[in-house]
Amino acid sequence: MLGDYRISGRRAADISASVERAVGAGELRPNQLLPPMRVLAEQLGVNPNTVAAAYRTLRERGVIETAGRRGSRVRSAPATTGRDQFRVDVPEGVRDVAAGNPDPALLPPLAAAFAAAAAEADRAPVLYGEDPVEPELARIARAGLDADGVPDGPLAVVSGALDGVERVLAAHLKPGDTVAVEDPGWGRTLDLVPALGLRTVPVGVDDDGPYAQDVRRALEAGARALIVTDRAQNPTGAAVSATRARALRSVLREHPETLLIEDDHGHGIVDIPLHPLAGVTRHWAFVRSAAKAYGPDLRLALLTGDAVTVDRVRGRQRLGPGWVSRLTQRALVRLWADGAVDTREVAAAYGRRRDALIEALGRRGVAAHGRSGMNVWVPVPDETGAVARLQHAGWAVAPGARFRMSAPPGIRVTVSTLAENGSGDGDGGEKGNGDGDGGEKGNGGEIEVLADAIASALGPAPAWSYV
Repeated sequence: MLGDYRISGRRAADISASVERAVGAGELRPNQLLPPMRVLAEQLGVNPNTVAAAYRTLRERGVIETAGRRGSRVRSAPATTGRDQFRVDVPEGVRDVAAGNPDPALLPPLAAAFAAAAAEADRAPVLYGEDPVEPELARIARAGLDADGVPDGPLAVVSGALDGVERVLAAHLKPGDTVAVEDPGWGRTLDLVPALGLRTVPVGVDDDGPYAQDVRRALEAGARALIVTDRAQNPTGAAVSATRARALRSVLREHPETLLIEDDHGHGIVDIPLHPLAGVTRHWAFVRSAAKAYGPDLRLALLTGDAVTVDRVRGRQRLGPGWVSRLTQRALVRLWADGAVDTREVAAAYGRRRDALIEALGRRGVAAHGRSGMNVWVPVPDETGAVARLQHAGWAVAPGARFRMSAPPGIRVTVSTLAENGSGDGDGGEKGNGDGDGGEKGNGGEIEVLADAIASALGPAPAWSYV
């Protein structure tokens, strides 16, 4: 029901604008059903084709979604709002394990690297028209990609993983095309796709990555692109295994025109081998971010792919920002050359914290998932209740609604700053009270206290799977 709001307009553009204004003002609420096209056409005195065009525009802009005979409704998280509406405000004294950030103590100091890069820039400043990719960065990056089995291809440098994903999608797809995405998956991606006027179709995941049968189903139904997180999948920690990679490649060979985008944002913080899918389809892109290992503020990711895809990305980049700062690229090269990050130790540190929490939850009868990266996914019967009870107990966790479409509910816990010792001391440890009263973490340490709080918030462990 539309309540008191009346959609207006005689042209498709006016009708779609009327609906979008109402959504932005809150007069049409998420999941609110819109009138059938013929009914609205009669109310407005226009041809049904005019309403159909308006609904198509709204769907392409990510404002509404259509489910066949079940009709059209306002998206649960319109592209104009996004999944930030599910973010949790962290009150003073509550321990934040919701943010998804790396451990600042494991990030390298940047001053010396940028000073060296600045000195080099003083000697040889980068001017308009020069190569947008630092040659030494390209050489080192290509060697790493070769070692990981990523096919040869030209390189581009983009402003983070999501920037790369957006540029590749925009280079190949048109509004209304469908993209297969992981569910649960990265909330920013789930927002980005409809914001580009594209449709999303969910693909289930387990600890080994996307289900091959779900990918096949999506591609057979017409999805033109597939986005896969190779390792440290957000929020589940999934990593594509060798067996799953073979199954996914087999499916992709049946659909060689699929645009394949692989996100390796976990590079540098994982110790699980990469099993790339790239090269199976005609058009593909592989994005490797430096954010998690070297710091989000670098805003730098490497992108390789087939020649057409990378050429389109670089061509469009020239018309906008031009290039990602060569000063930043040189600083990253210096960080690599100096061995500023011990990637094995970083991966091991996150692994110890992740495994400790999963094991502690298991002892309490709570199923949890986190094969790689810095997050643990915990299935819950009631997200809202679990998040509220945990916050009352002194812990802020991320609600699963930020990361899922049709997958069952869950919560995401970021383990990056959890203390590894038994005292509860550790980066950020002073901020949380663990037991809700500002006291000590207890003899079992911070992770044990958090596991207690989660088990208490959930009650009996529910039966659950990724699909």
